[in-house]
Amino acid sequence: MLELTNNIINWLQNTADELTGTVRRVFMAETVQQLGQGGASAAEIKLGWNRGTIRKGQKELETGAIKDNFSARGRKKSEEHFPDLLEDIKNIAEPESQTDPSFNSCRLYTRLTAKEVRKCLLKMDHYDEKNLPCTKTINTKLNDLGYHPKKVQKTKPHKKTEKTDAIFDQVHKANAAADNNPKEIRISIDAKARMNMGNFSRGGRNRVLTKAEDHDLGVTEKLTPFGFYLPEYDETFLFFTRGYASSDFIVDCLEEIWPEIQARYGVNVITLNADNGTENSSSRTQFIKRLVEFASNSNTTINLAYYPPYHSKYNPVERVWGVYENHISGDIMDTVETTLKFAESMTYNGKPPVVKLIEKTYKKGVKVTKKAMEKYNEFVDRIPSLEKWSMTISPGYSG
Repeated sequence: MLELTNNIINWLQNTADELTGTVRRVFMAETVQQLGQGGASAAEIKLGWNRGTIRKGQKELETGAIKDNFSARGRKKSEEHFPDLLEDIKNIAEPESQTDPSFNSCRLYTRLTAKEVRKCLLKMDHYDEKNLPCTKTINTKLNDLGYHPKKVQKTKPHKKTEKTDAIFDQVHKANAAADNNPKEIRISIDAKARMNMGNFSRGGRNRVLTKAEDHDLGVTEKLTPFGFYLPEYDETFLFFTRGYASSDFIVDCLEEIWPEIQARYGVNVITLNADNGTENSSSRTQFIKRLVEFASNSNTTINLAYYPPYHSKYNPVERVWGVYENHISGDIMDTVETTLKFAESMTYNGKPPVVKLIEKTYKKGVKVTKKAMEKYNEFVDRIPSLEKWSMTISPGYSG
């Protein structure tokens, strides 16, 4: 039997202190075995070892190592008690969030407060006042998900029209229906401001060792970026043109990516989120004409869900532009090739975009006569009182 002399005690204590985890516990258990009957009590009194640790080591001698799980200690997170909590918060905050209009940051600003989000959660069947986390916890979860319920002056819209709330309600309704329909996909579209190619940096900053111009002098070329973003899958298609993003350009790009999207996800209905800009407006006759033809040629139903005026930053694709703007900030876009390479190297939510340069030149301002539009309008069903902001285009046009 092992005798606990002062030298042995010091050696055992020093050795145990140098070990960790299973190895330490097994060493302690083997030592207790060597001490014989009453060894556990002696180890506790003379060596200062914990009896619980000794018992765990004795069990490991019989059954093998026990994996430590220190992260499981303490209170569990709210989402472990409510598995759907984070997804429910996201579904509430996502439609009410916008990107920074100046693109100085990639943060999302949410109109709802944490208190309002909690009220929305209480309206759901699986939550009640007693078990739902408090407002402070909801606020923490919002920030963890990337939503910031803070009032920022620059993100407030310039003004609000009489139909703003009704338009928002219809957009949210259309988006929810699209996200819940396995045969339907939502695509957010928008163009970015034309980019000047030349020896000057974006945002007035330059982080490369090349002298940049203070102003947009010596512009060699211009590019117009246009984005198609799939919110449900975080997939992005970026098209660049040397001209303008006309109605024909937009629909041509949509026709190019649609066969791949349709084959991959098995969908036959599109909900297009847009901002009712000049070339993709519901009043742009050429845009509606091309969509009617596209719907018939591809046997696809198209829902147009426009965001209210002065609220375009709620359009999901704007978040992609925010990331893109921060990605190229401080770098010199002096050639088309450089611009395309920078676009290819960015990621949004961990996924790189598909990037393509369209060489074709498109005319601006193409119009369809009122008489010619009559046959196209037969396939366009506009919602009463929101005719400009929400409509459905059905296939069937034969030309």
